[in-house]
Amino acid sequence: MDKQTPSQTVIHLQIHDQAPAIFEPQSSIETAASSSNTPSVSGPRQQNRAPEKRLTLFALRLAVLEKAATGLGTLGFIWATVVLLGGFAITIDKTDFWFITIILLIEGTRIFSRSHELEWQHQATWSLADAGMNSFHAVQARSHVMVRACKAVFKVNSRKDSLNIRRLKRKDENWEKKRTLTRTRTWSESDVPLLPYVQWVFLSRNISRLLYWLQLASATACVVLSLIKLVKQNYGEIEKGDTDKRNRKSALTIFYALALAEALLFLLEKAYWEWKVMYKKLLERVNDECEFGPIGLVSVRRFFYDSYSKCVNGSIFDGLKMDLVSFAMELLDSGSSDEQLIGVRILEKFTKNPRFSEDTLQKIGITITVIERLVEMLNWKDPQEEEIRKSAAEILAKLAGKKQNSLRVAGIPGAMESISSLLHTHRNCSATNCGEIAGKEVISDQENYGFWAFNELGLQILKKLARDHDNCGKIGNTKGLLAKIIDFTHAPERLLKDERVTESQISTVKRSLQVLKMLVSTTGSTGRQLRSEISEVVFTVSYIRDILRYGEKHPMLQKLGIEILTSLALEVDATERIGGTGGVLKELLNIFFKRGMPEDQNHVRIAAGEALGMLAFESVNNCHRILKLKVVDRLVDALDDPLLRINSARILRNLCIYSGPQCFQELRGVITAAPTVLIQIMREENKLQEVMVGLAAHIFKYMSSEEARAMFTRAGIKESDLGMTLVQILKKYPQPQTKVPRIRRHVVELAIWMMNDSRANIETFKSLGLEQELEGIMESTSEVESFNIFSGAIGLSRYKISIHSLVETAMNLIAQR
Repeated sequence: MDKQTPSQTVIHLQIHDQAPAIFEPQSSIETAASSSNTPSVSGPRQQNRAPEKRLTLFALRLAVLEKAATGLGTLGFIWATVVLLGGFAITIDKTDFWFITIILLIEGTRIFSRSHELEWQHQATWSLADAGMNSFHAVQARSHVMVRACKAVFKVNSRKDSLNIRRLKRKDENWEKKRTLTRTRTWSESDVPLLPYVQWVFLSRNISRLLYWLQLASATACVVLSLIKLVKQNYGEIEKGDTDKRNRKSALTIFYALALAEALLFLLEKAYWEWKVMYKKLLERVNDECEFGPIGLVSVRRFFYDSYSKCVNGSIFDGLKMDLVSFAMELLDSGSSDEQLIGVRILEKFTKNPRFSEDTLQKIGITITVIERLVEMLNWKDPQEEEIRKSAAEILAKLAGKKQNSLRVAGIPGAMESISSLLHTHRNCSATNCGEIAGKEVISDQENYGFWAFNELGLQILKKLARDHDNCGKIGNTKGLLAKIIDFTHAPERLLKDERVTESQISTVKRSLQVLKMLVSTTGSTGRQLRSEISEVVFTVSYIRDILRYGEKHPMLQKLGIEILTSLALEVDATERIGGTGGVLKELLNIFFKRGMPEDQNHVRIAAGEALGMLAFESVNNCHRILKLKVVDRLVDALDDPLLRINSARILRNLCIYSGPQCFQELRGVITAAPTVLIQIMREENKLQEVMVGLAAHIFKYMSSEEARAMFTRAGIKESDLGMTLVQILKKYPQPQTKVPRIRRHVVELAIWMMNDSRANIETFKSLGLEQELEGIMESTSEVESFNIFSGAIGLSRYKISIHSLVETAMNLIAQR
């Protein structure tokens, strides 16, 4: 919407007249706004962001029962040893003596078993395969008699649970097999044989089962013995006058009551445990809420054991301070690969889950030691640690999505080298065998999945890091990294044309091109250095040429390749390398003029036109190469095409300026475009009007005065009308505009030609007030009008003739006549 007067509003709709960014300056504010693709978080924060709170609360309640039972047990032990056995050991009945002794022994056994059960349960979860069967599901297996009876009453169907257990066990066994292939110097903690020849009995994974049953038997025996004595009250007869036995009955009753209460509390704890775990499926429900999947049960169990252990061994509130993210970050520093895997699995799941990703990434981002650990994991090449390495890369890929976090990642010493280690190139198969590899669908995917996955993640991390200017410099300074990125852009004919090509291969090429595009688009001295280094790699341009030539089925790859060439053309040496690579200009022209492309692929043709305009800019050699391809007439015809006319006008203008006098005859055909150019100057506005005015000022240089008059006649336009339009343009733009930074310069250039061509035009411009407008230009010129092209907000290739000189020339022409 352009406002010409306060009382008049004119709405213009333009199709495909979007201005290429490289020809107009972009402010840093606009760039930041356009490049930000992270949606802002608005609205109330989502509820239930910490499903593990249910586990910590469950652990707290269990700990309360456990500590209450332990407290009663301690009181009963003191009462028995100090009051009964100490004070009445001789006077109590023989039966009571042995009952008390047995109760103390079995309670001591139970307390001992309880104090060590958590240790063995915790130890059992160190092995993922064991954890799959030897934690709570192991409790189900060892108490199968009671479970079957209860399930018969409540009609609980366990077939589905058993199936899930078997699936989980098979999945974890695969990990265990891979682990045992390379681990030869250390023991797996859950498989340590404590005694020879009885290994099955004394395997550490079976100790917790023994201790669990020992506790249940002890508590049950304690309940039975206590109830027998409390019901019968047969504490022996007390003779009259026997003062030593007068308090014996009360003392014994108190002891048996304490023993009964303690045992019942313990059994209540176990019943509550079994109820929540087996029937209410608390762990499975929390796992489902966290969306961990079947294998996530291992992580949930391990978290619960740790939380419960803290509540039991310390304050009952210690477990409430735990959360899954902090728990996972602690496991990353473990020396056990199983624990490390649990940690990265939790963090990976949470960073990918929209419900938890924001909080998780924020917590990881402020913990520099965790970021360092994740970066270190990228270097791990051991096959048994492949999943850990991949998960660490997934987490860093998410973490780098936020600018502040990306700066922290890139700031870690050796981070770029670690990311570079993810990029494994296949030079032996890239030329001749890639098509065959693409054809082997299933086998190829299985054999190369690890490589392709790591390559994709490495490129994804680099792409997110490259959003920051300083990070681009670090990428460029990392030895061998640029060569690796360029190597992934290689896509031979068989790969691009094969219908059976895997998506991962095309995705890797696309990602590498995206990274390369971001690097060559960097502004300032860093950008110049990167463009120079990238163009010096001998494969860069030829790889992109192959994509242009054979990538018809992959227009997005073609567009990315073209945009890379456009940015590289900002450097003079790179421009010559591109033009000197056989077939590049030809392929760009083929794409630019190609008809019949789907509408959603028009952006490729527009990009090709922009690249051609840049390659012809200030390059005599490239202008000659384009003219040799005999495309001037086609470029003139393209001026009528709404899709191509802006870039076609730019290409023709650069050919007219930089081809030199020796190409005068080859460019004579451009004069046939004059009527079209004049009509569009009179009718159009904004960007299209700017490029047409700029082209007109140079087209007329190829005509004589008579030919110019004829062209005005053919267009049906009077020179005075054109002069009026030019003055109106200057009035419309009293200040330089970033969207059309060259329009005032082009107007002055065309006005100078018109005044040189005819004295009548001088009088026309005088009457239209051109002199006053020129004085206004002198007072409002800025640096934005001094450059041909821009890299962001930085101007490149300053005009040899300043706009002040042009204005002075025009004013002198008016004054002289």
